This record gives sequence, C-alpha cells and structure tokens, in this order.
Amino acid sequence: MSRLVPPDPWCALRARTPARIAIGRSGSSLPTREVLAFSLAHAQARDAVHTPFAAEQVAAGIEALGVPTLRVDSAAPDRATYLRRPDLGRRLSDASRIALAAARGPADLAIVVADGLSSTAVHAHAAPLIAALLPYARTEGWSLAPITVASQARVALGDEVGELLGARLVLLLVGERPGLSSPDSLGAYLTFQPRVGRTDAERNCVSNIRAEGLSYDRAAFKLAWLMREALRLSATGVSLKEESDIEGLPEAIAQPAIARDLDEPRSP
Repeated sequence: MSRLVPPDPWCALRARTPARIAIGRSGSSLPTREVLAFSLAHAQARDAVHTPFAAEQVAAGIEALGVPTLRVDSAAPDRATYLRRPDLGRRLSDASRIALAAARGPADLAIVVADGLSSTAVHAHAAPLIAALLPYARTEGWSLAPITVASQARVALGDEVGELLGARLVLLLVGERPGLSSPDSLGAYLTFQPRVGRTDAERNCVSNIRAEGLSYDRAAFKLAWLMREALRLSATGVSLKEESDIEGLPEAIAQPAIARDLDEPRSP
C-alpha cells in the first residue's frame, strides 16, 4: 500500500544536530511546535544569564575533590550592573583583592571558576571538569593555587586573580553566552603569566564543554596539552597553536562519545 505522506528526507539530518534546520511551515508561518520550541529555547537562554550564581554550592563541590577554594567578587555589585558594565566584571572588588594577596603563591597553575553569562553552565560542569583535570596536574607535578570561585566575573578577571596569586598560568572556567541551543556551555581560557592588561590574543580558549559538545575527558586532555606547551614555550594565545589532536587522545578517551555515554552515564 502506498504511503499517504512521504517520509521527510530531512529527518535523519535533523536528528544529528540541534541547529534549526528544515523546520517546515504552516502556510506562510512557522509550525506551532517550532514557535513553541523557539520560545522555550529563548527562555532557557535568559534563565542561564539571570539564574543566581550558587557560589557556595560550587565551592563545596570543588572542595569535595580534595582541593581548597577561595571566594571572590568582581567590582560589579549586582547582576544588573554586571550586565551593563562589562569593565567592572573584569576587575576584583577591593576586599577580594586583599584576600587574594594574602594567599599569594608561587604556583604553577591558578584555576578560576567564574559565573560569566551562564551560571547554569558553571553549576553543571565546573566541578566535573576540574575532577577530570586534577589527574593531569598531579602527573605533571604542577603546584596549584587555591581554586578561586568568582561571582559577577568576566574572562579578564582571571588575569588579576592569577597575578595576585603569583601563578605562572591561570585557567578560567566561565559560563559562555547562551545560544538558542546551548544555554549551558562552559568555556575555558588559559593565559601564561597573567597580569592586568592581557588581551584576548594572549589567551587560548577551549569552548562548548557540555554533554552535547566537548566532553569533560576530551576538554581536560586538550587543556592539559595546552598547559604543558604553554609552560614549555612561555606563551599562550596566538603564539601557541592547539595541536593536541596530533598527539592523540588516550584510548579510554578516544572512544566514540555516543558509545561511552550509552555505557557510562555521567553526573550532570
């Protein structure tokens, strides 16, 4: 018997991407299901930006890994100011500056966990990513400063934190600006010899760290490779090209992500 409705040839492709492709139409408009799906995605993105940062909860999750933390704030006193004044999110408050100066190293690596533009991403992914990174740091023998948990913070805040802690490298984990299919994407920014005034050209970035993007294991492998090379070359940013894939992933990490997820459920 012939089919009344032919199969949609786009279905197989749509199943492989969260991008909005081949969404169809209803007359001259979008189908109702697509309008509702877009509205939900937009609400999730807004929630990611405005959900209050549970800094104490994040710090507790990190401390459960056996590493100490410090709590700091940027110069932005609240979320509304933070969104209107990006410059304030790039500098520490006076009290936080004093607290960090008292904890000065030296150290090879300072890790900063910042809410950025998606506290949702940090709540979900910061502690698991750090758990994946710590074995590399121990194997390499890198000394670690206390992990800093920063509220109302932007990427450049890591420069001041790393400088005050006397770290050779600063790795800032931050909630990235939400997209309409990725409200929980975590980014990682690595800077050699951090100090106030560093530019984005002097950093390396590994982005889209989340279940639907780059896994914790793969992100940790890339970041550890970058850190080793940064210390060897005394440089990050445009002077350090990320070529970790040439070295190759360990076998346990290199398995197809979909197969690993089927066999090994991950914590959120």
